[in-house]
Amino acid sequence: MKTKITELLGIKYPVIQGGMAWTSDANLAAAVSNAGGAGIIATGGRTTEWTKAEIQKCKSLTDKPFGVNLMLMAPNVNEIIEVVCEEKVAFVTLGAGNPVPHIEKLHSAGIKVIPVVPNVKLAKRVEAAGVDAMVIEGMEGGGHIGQQTTMALMTNVLPLIKNVPVLVAGGIADGRGIAAALLMGADGVQMGSRFILTTECPTHPRAKQAIIDATDTDSAVTGFSRNSAARCLKNEFTKEYLAKECAGAPQQELNDFAAGTNRRGAVEGDIEHGAVMVGQSLNVLNEILPCKEVMEKLIAEARETLANAKNIEL
Repeated sequence: MKTKITELLGIKYPVIQGGMAWTSDANLAAAVSNAGGAGIIATGGRTTEWTKAEIQKCKSLTDKPFGVNLMLMAPNVNEIIEVVCEEKVAFVTLGAGNPVPHIEKLHSAGIKVIPVVPNVKLAKRVEAAGVDAMVIEGMEGGGHIGQQTTMALMTNVLPLIKNVPVLVAGGIADGRGIAAALLMGADGVQMGSRFILTTECPTHPRAKQAIIDATDTDSAVTGFSRNSAARCLKNEFTKEYLAKECAGAPQQELNDFAAGTNRRGAVEGDIEHGAVMVGQSLNVLNEILPCKEVMEKLIAEARETLANAKNIEL
């Protein structure tokens, strides 16, 4: 399956793994890359020492391209970028901040730059700034999200971006979603939630089971009224957070209440008082498989969907 993104990154399939904090480590990234996609190590909340060790570990586990996700609001982001440049990873994805000031430094180290963008304005800006590709991410995704749906973003952005490959993210959890993005004109997809339910993913077993047990109405968005929206499974944490948010609690109180909850859910397995971050397409997330089998199923389903689309009488 060849697209502009497979050619750009030198990968077999147009699928990159999302950079999920506390979840996307060397083992997961290497497994996705070995399966034909492009794995990503997430650095949100991590130290420079951890980042360097995970990059080197990933190199020992795969000879395929992999990337690193940079959270631009992180206090140590400049130090993380230094490590990424020293280790010369294949590419970076960037979010939660302005990627433009970092493009030149990353390019000078031979690293491809792929920002995650939530709207047309930023998509045009990063294209003009010389990025290598971009990810447009809709609000159906897990974790921190924007305010447009994936369908709206594809409709709004894809016709306007002509010079660089565009990947789509947000609620894409099976091969039908990959096919839909390709048919809309995308060059590939970024998928996070589907790779949580893999044997190589370090997410706590209780959090994985909570995702399997969930249905389509079981996710909630916190922080939407404060322009700091994040999607995770409904639980006691989201109930209390939303009660505080709707009551007009100060932002600092909300920040303090949410601090550490992502780690509590993903690492410690506290599925009631932690944040189990996952996308909205929950009903197809129902089994834990090795990354290789996940990728094979995704691509087979995408190919079948695309073939069926050609059979429609016009």
